[in-house]
Amino acid sequence: MGFDILFPSLLNGLTTGAVYALIALGLTLIYGVLHIINFAHGAALMVALYAVYLLKQHLGIDPYLALPIVVPGMFVLGYGLQRVVIEHASHGRDENILLVTLGLSIVLENLALMAFKSDTRSIETAYTLSTVQIGPAFIALPKLVAFGGALATSALLLWVVNRTDLGRAIRAVAKEKQGAKLMGIAVEHVYALSFGIGLACLGAAACFLLPAYYVNPQVGSGFVLVAFTIVVLGGMGSFAGALLGGLLIGVVESLCGLYLGESLGQIGIFAIFIAVLLFRPQGLFGARA
Repeated sequence: MGFDILFPSLLNGLTTGAVYALIALGLTLIYGVLHIINFAHGAALMVALYAVYLLKQHLGIDPYLALPIVVPGMFVLGYGLQRVVIEHASHGRDENILLVTLGLSIVLENLALMAFKSDTRSIETAYTLSTVQIGPAFIALPKLVAFGGALATSALLLWVVNRTDLGRAIRAVAKEKQGAKLMGIAVEHVYALSFGIGLACLGAAACFLLPAYYVNPQVGSGFVLVAFTIVVLGGMGSFAGALLGGLLIGVVESLCGLYLGESLGQIGIFAIFIAVLLFRPQGLFGARA
């Protein structure tokens, strides 16, 4: 295939991969601090997408202008779920946390089914069908905005984790919980903040996604499978790995869709997942146990 076909596919993969990376960063943060896999991550993304949809349909708020509403709202939801539900139901045992998050996922998806049925919904904006020409490629404007927004949000998260007192507390708890507690860090509060920030990332991803995507009660399942693959590929708990892994997975999916057909585009993703587990189980940026 010629450059005029491969180049648009590559750009499309990068724009999609940036949103994948943002979703995976939230999952990585939660794993890095709480050391558990959040099975409710996909369902939380679905909740955020419905929030953006309802704000547009009922209040006329543009998805991008909904960022100051949805992102703090998802943070509060995540903080509350950790402090009120997960912390009390898990009794400090990691295996219980896995079951609790799985239960939360089932509850949220069934509540969405009750409220919205199984219908697939989307929104219309003035720029939904707009395109921007980059060389020989025409890229949908919402995808280009999502690419820039996802990278900016990811950079902000990395700055918070690496350069602020909150970030130092998060890294201390992730590294040595008991030592952090002895130094006066409120470990349970940091757990809840981390869970809240992880869900806030989903709020931002939902605002960037919906102008060019759709929402239904099962929409989070596909995204969370890809996010798990990115987390494993980049290295469990590695933020740089999640960011680069997301971009790589987006490109692989796009190129596989080009060569194998759109319905088979995700074959390459899971081929990479299996190869990483076989040959480098610690991931590209993860430390060997």
